[in-house]
Amino acid sequence: MLESGRLMELLAYWSWLLAVFSIAVMIAVSVHVVLSKRDVHAALAWIAIIWMTPLIGGFMYLVFGINRIKRRARRLRRRPRKPRAPANLRGDLPEPLLPALPPEAAHLTSLAELAETVTEKRLRAGNLVQPLYDGDQAYPAMLKAIHEAEHSVGILMYIFNNDATGQLFVDALARAVARKVEVRVLVDDVGAHTIWSSIVNPLTRANVPAARFLPKWIPGSFAYANLRNHRKIMVVDGKIAFTGGMNITEESWLEHKPKHPVHDVQFRLEGPIVEQIQSVFVEDWKFAAGESLQGDAWFPKLESRGNILARGVSSGPDEDLEKIRLVILGALASARSSVRIITPYFLPDPGMISALNIASLRGVEVDILIPKHGDLRLVQWACTAQLPQVIDHGCRVWLTSPPFWHTKLMLVDGVWTFLGSANWDPRSLRLNFEFNVECYDRALAAELEKMIQRDIAQSERLTIGKWNQRPFLIRLRDATARLLSPLL
Repeated sequence: MLESGRLMELLAYWSWLLAVFSIAVMIAVSVHVVLSKRDVHAALAWIAIIWMTPLIGGFMYLVFGINRIKRRARRLRRRPRKPRAPANLRGDLPEPLLPALPPEAAHLTSLAELAETVTEKRLRAGNLVQPLYDGDQAYPAMLKAIHEAEHSVGILMYIFNNDATGQLFVDALARAVARKVEVRVLVDDVGAHTIWSSIVNPLTRANVPAARFLPKWIPGSFAYANLRNHRKIMVVDGKIAFTGGMNITEESWLEHKPKHPVHDVQFRLEGPIVEQIQSVFVEDWKFAAGESLQGDAWFPKLESRGNILARGVSSGPDEDLEKIRLVILGALASARSSVRIITPYFLPDPGMISALNIASLRGVEVDILIPKHGDLRLVQWACTAQLPQVIDHGCRVWLTSPPFWHTKLMLVDGVWTFLGSANWDPRSLRLNFEFNVECYDRALAAELEKMIQRDIAQSERLTIGKWNQRPFLIRLRDATARLLSPLL
């Protein structure tokens, strides 16, 4: 009896100690959330998780919720970032910094000024931008550029699969290395998948310098991981760039009849804009590998190759926080006649929803194309629950038929194109590293407009009536998933 009583006392003591420790952890982590999270919805969601799942919630926040990137990025920079004066103290931008926009885009001058203020990058004239549809067009063009490379090849990919398509790129890069071409490949560690099947292994065996962006301590891939490098960039000889929404994966090469086909658009760019794209790759490579890439092999003198005005827009959970989001908001405010949006993941925050609705109420045609069947269930459910917020104010939502549309694209007034890697969700706009390019050109926008209209003709328009006809349990499921949208 005495030993049993002693055991009960010990259990009571340790239970009390565990309870005190758990409360202390929850309080400490909650304080960190309140002080560090800018988004109120994300902060409230994390606090709810922390207090509803003691210790487990705190552990989840320590692993997935803390932005450890700012400090590391600052440490890698040789010079501290210069403080920027608030926009209202800067006055109008000097006229020489802003090239004359085409007459049909003159009403977007304020958008161009906003983008320059936000990005601190010049709008560059003299560019050529060519859409490449699916891997059927994009991959042969990219492989051809690698085969013809003379000085350098830099690749930055969120997903670079170790499959048949990936092996074609490995072989081409290995041959480039054998020709004494400087090659660097950077793959996000989530996109690289497991340590056993990662594309980094065959790259290394082929003597191709490769690195992982923010290696994770948990093997395998987690589709909802944040603070990832979601950019898709390839630059050859510092003169030809490829960027957009397309990863390197067999799924995007539709001619090969993949099991899970993915529609996408990649863009081939030439001209002065390539320097801005290369700068993003070089900075990310230095961040991940600690190597500074310089010289003519990476930054040659660039000449005019076309008549498109273009500017790169970087965004990430560091000093570039929300830059893509701000440019999108500026575009919605500047639109006069039309806004077309294609995105695989549509979870805009309340501010973006208001901007979409205001544009529609001003008489702007707002068309939003999203996949009828997404590849991430929680995101699809949460997206569906939010759609009435834009449909009720006149925005038209179109559900595209399979194959899965992975393109990220925005057109305004048939003259402004915003292309790149960013989705319309919190992960892209706040939590991941993204790269987009804004282009002012009627011909480019007209070509992409034709593609969008073809897709609309083959899509199903979602109305409030159809949305309400869904079974109660499905609507409840979607509404519950929407509560997690700040974390998705």
